[in-house]
Amino acid sequence: MNMIVCIKQVIDPEAPPASFKIDAASNRVVPPPGVSPVLDPYAEYAVEAALRIKDAADGKITAISLGPDQLRDVVKKPLSMGADELILLEDEVFAGGDSWSTAYALAMAIKKIGEYDIIFCGREASDWNAGQVGSGIAEILGLPSVTLAKKIDITDGKARVERVTDDGYEVTELSLPALITVSNEIGEPRYPTIKGIMAAKKKEPVIWNPADIGVEPSQVGAAGRRTKLAKLFQPVREGKCEIIEGESPEEAGANLALKLREAKIL
Repeated sequence: MNMIVCIKQVIDPEAPPASFKIDAASNRVVPPPGVSPVLDPYAEYAVEAALRIKDAADGKITAISLGPDQLRDVVKKPLSMGADELILLEDEVFAGGDSWSTAYALAMAIKKIGEYDIIFCGREASDWNAGQVGSGIAEILGLPSVTLAKKIDITDGKARVERVTDDGYEVTELSLPALITVSNEIGEPRYPTIKGIMAAKKKEPVIWNPADIGVEPSQVGAAGRRTKLAKLFQPVREGKCEIIEGESPEEAGANLALKLREAKIL
């Protein structure tokens, strides 16, 4: 069983919202000072899904990540968890992409890898929360796909997937090769072991640029975008508080009801 997991380095989603700044001129988020990037949490769930299949049926897991200046301690985490290989699409021209240009670059890299049974992605990335790249990869490669997986079983060349819905889950069966996006309901990702961390330190990632995956720089990153970001901003939240009083709880309740009626809430 050959599995590919798409991962991403992101700004730590646990960073205080007040620490984020927006560069309005370039429509970019300015990384908070003193906050180190992390592996996207949903990507960790995708790695865990692949590892569970590997535990049950053996196989190989290749993690692949896109972007310039990727910190090795961050993107090597899948290796320390138990993945076998790490490929980095690492070049400045990959920066600034949208869902389409990112999906296209990853799809071309996966096509270069060649042999795979399942491609895993997180349900979305914690920075933009678009949830489009996984489905985009499947569309470009012509693969069946299912999103929001909470449980995956592999039998006789098919994947049986329990997919999260608003009121429970639904069961989908699809033939392999296929792409599956994984939700947090699959369960907590395992912690890297000391042995895994030491082994990951010794492994060097494979580095690919656009030419290595057979694409032109104009097709990926900011140059390959098919969407235009009109405005990136932090919403301003304002709140007002008015204390409703009365000589007794009953009178205070009646006064509150009058205020709510005046505001047309009641």
